[in-house]
Amino acid sequence: MNFSEYLLLFGGMGLVTYLPRALPLIYLAHKQLPQGLIDWLSFIPVAVLSALLAPALFINTTERSLSMGKLELLVAIPTLIFAIKTRSLGGTVLVGMFLYWIGGLII
Repeated sequence: MNFSEYLLLFGGMGLVTYLPRALPLIYLAHKQLPQGLIDWLSFIPVAVLSALLAPALFINTTERSLSMGKLELLVAIPTLIFAIKTRSLGGTVLVGMFLYWIGGLII
């Protein structure tokens, strides 16, 4: 591939990435959405985060089985409690890292 083909490729990839995000924003910018849709959309971040975290917390990859005693799950519970009580992102990350480190030393 020559330079102009690479430029065309990168431009196409950028367009394919940008358009599906931009078009709904442009179309819906001045429209009033139904309250039910707004309520439903508020659950999407929680659902995505749960889908990303659940395999890491509950699935033992070496045995391909469900495990309730993984270190990650044991660390996630007190870290979640800390996060809810303090609402501090930096503190939550530090507590989670510290507990994971301690758990790795003990287990």
